[in-house]
Amino acid sequence: MRRQAAVQLLRALGRAGSDAAASAKHSNSCAAAGLLATRGFADDASLKKTVLYDYHVANGGKMVPFAGWSMPIQYKDSIIDSTLHCRTHASIFDVSHMCGLTLKGKDAVPFLEGLVVGDIAALADGTGTLSVFTNEKGGIIDDTVVTKVKGDELYIVVNAGCREKDLAHIGKHLEAFKAKGGQVDLVLHDDRSLLALQGPEAVAVLQQFVGEDLDKVYFSNFRKLDIKGVPCFLTRTGYTGEDGFELSIPSDRTVELTEALMGDRRVRLCGLGPRDSLRLEAGLCLYGNDLNEDITPIEAGLTWTVGKRRREAFDFLGGQVIKQQLADGVSVRRVGFVSSGAPARQHSEVLTTDGKKVGEITSGAFSPCLKKNIAMGYVDKSMAKAGTELKVNVRGKLNDATVTKMPFVPTHYHKPPQ
Repeated sequence: MRRQAAVQLLRALGRAGSDAAASAKHSNSCAAAGLLATRGFADDASLKKTVLYDYHVANGGKMVPFAGWSMPIQYKDSIIDSTLHCRTHASIFDVSHMCGLTLKGKDAVPFLEGLVVGDIAALADGTGTLSVFTNEKGGIIDDTVVTKVKGDELYIVVNAGCREKDLAHIGKHLEAFKAKGGQVDLVLHDDRSLLALQGPEAVAVLQQFVGEDLDKVYFSNFRKLDIKGVPCFLTRTGYTGEDGFELSIPSDRTVELTEALMGDRRVRLCGLGPRDSLRLEAGLCLYGNDLNEDITPIEAGLTWTVGKRRREAFDFLGGQVIKQQLADGVSVRRVGFVSSGAPARQHSEVLTTDGKKVGEITSGAFSPCLKKNIAMGYVDKSMAKAGTELKVNVRGKLNDATVTKMPFVPTHYHKPPQ
């Protein structure tokens, strides 16, 4: 299902590309409509629905299957217009299909550090970090945000399409850990929903409903606080490259809080289509496309997620593989591309100018902000330098492509003054 979900988004977004921005906008809308027609049945009983499903439909959401859920790919605005709105104002994303959980107990940190590469012990209370779950080969089982609520309490959000395998993986190791006397318990937050409020005006919108000064809540900070009287988990993070927040809300109060936020004229609903454009422009990975169980964090350009202290013992799954890669280097690297012609999509071959295959695209689309085609993928290390001229094979046509640094657009995270 995860693979289908990725294909759906790539079809909707990839067709958005065109040499002219106007035709890109038109093909973008048509692609989403075509996707709904061919992949639709949004009311299929086999699909799960978030508590905002009826709200999405009432507000023009075009619902498509995604990771086993019926989710809005876009609303009345085009994907391009929605992307640009988030970059300049504020947008709400329903991300309730993702899985939130808490690990509690005096051994919560050492337990989790056996499964992820991050230095969780070094996190201050109320702060978090991106990390990855690894397998015995050092491959990435899933990427996740880990927050240390306090010393014995960790809040984790994992991807919707990886929920079942992640919970099975964690559960298996948790059972063995507890059998040896470890004290840690897992709590699933299936009674909560998750919203992302993103964009440069997100903080001003949210501040109206919060007593705490949000200017002092920095990127990756976490708080338990009331928003318009609703008890929420607030994390200053997101998947767009913009400033913003992810809000874990009791499901029975989610519609109420969404309506309150939408009452501000600066806020619009935003679907999976623009969310993918935004994350790609920000150079952020999509699990199942850009990351999988055969790719290590070193190959993926996520070496920074391997904590400095963790590089002393490498005492996590696949640690010795990653230790060897850090010592010897890797043969492939994840890089960005700007290309001509039609957008290069997942599985498009990357070739040298004389026709030798040196890599593959993992994500690609027309960039609403840059008005050009962007992509990311993996190439031989010798081809990974920014400025390297290559070719991408798009439906049998070889288009020019240039290796480019990421992010493609500047990020705007709210960090402490230097």
